[in-house]
Amino acid sequence: MKISKEKKEKISEQILALLYSCNPSPLFTCHIAKEMARDEEFIKKILSGLKKNKLVIEIKKNPKGIDYKTRSRWKMSDGAYQAYKTNLKD
Repeated sequence: MKISKEKKEKISEQILALLYSCNPSPLFTCHIAKEMARDEEFIKKILSGLKKNKLVIEIKKNPKGIDYKTRSRWKMSDGAYQAYKTNLKD
């Protein structure tokens, strides 16, 4: 089953809203997928698209600086955060 572009955009908006509410703490892909009630691979694909558009930042290291082997954490980019914050004030 295919998901329309419009629905993918809505899911992207929901992901950005979740990341905004948790900012500056990054979230693991699995946590985002659980909150969105979606498959992790699908969420990762959407997050990769948001990363290409410079709306999110992928973190591949833990707080001690050690690389994750298979996991990633995500947070909203500073530019996206400022734009989101400005739009909420209006």
